[in-house]
Amino acid sequence: MILDEVYTVIQSRQKTPVEGSYVCSLFAKGKDTLLKKIGEEATEVVIASKGGDRDQTIKEITDLWFHCLVLMSEEGISPGDIYQEFGSRFNTRRQ
Repeated sequence: MILDEVYTVIQSRQKTPVEGSYVCSLFAKGKDTLLKKIGEEATEVVIASKGGDRDQTIKEITDLWFHCLVLMSEEGISPGDIYQEFGSRFNTRRQ
């Protein structure tokens, strides 16, 4: 799954910084900057959706998910942890 592939690259950049890497710059700037970026991206999703621009909404959601993946790596949360939580919630509602 592409999210897992992106997450693997993010983890790699976290462990072995690459000069000029956007991901590395996020880690270097610290968690507060990353959290601010996630807030900005979430706002951009709302604006794009409110404006009815489907293509822009897709792009903004992708940006938001990307930055959330960076935060997940920072926090030691894997995509599998998220999949498990979704599975737990879905299975609970199906019963």
